[in-house]
Amino acid sequence: PDDIRLRKTLDDDLPPPHWPEGFVMRGFEPADARPLHALLSEVFDDGTDGPFDEWWPRISGDAGFDPALCFLVIDAKGRLAGAALCWATAFVKDLAVHPQARGHGIGEALMRQAFIAFRDRGAAHVDLKTNTVENATAVRLYERLGMMPVDWEG
Repeated sequence: PDDIRLRKTLDDDLPPPHWPEGFVMRGFEPADARPLHALLSEVFDDGTDGPFDEWWPRISGDAGFDPALCFLVIDAKGRLAGAALCWATAFVKDLAVHPQARGHGIGEALMRQAFIAFRDRGAAHVDLKTNTVENATAVRLYERLGMMPVDWEG
């Protein structure tokens, strides 16, 4: 009951992402799979992803997986600071920012990157699912970015 689906309509007025100083965005490479799993496991801490050897085949084998839609943010020391794992269906599966990297606007920049990437692919909107209780801070970010609740079927 606390899970909601949020949608961002993709129009022409999409501000570009602003990457904070000391952080760079880059695309996903196969060697990033383990660090990505570790980040998601730490941030979400609910055990739903399971061990890497179960998670990676499930993710990489999903019809919606496209490595070009997995955006990574790397800090000045070369560590994974944040990631947006998106499905080709214009759905943000996971948005994660390492606890030590929060408060710099990384999550917002990753979402803006996803919005532009999907608009450039011809998508009319981007959806995600979140929990209003466990992720209240994220919900505020999504609302600030113009995302609105929609029905699950929509």
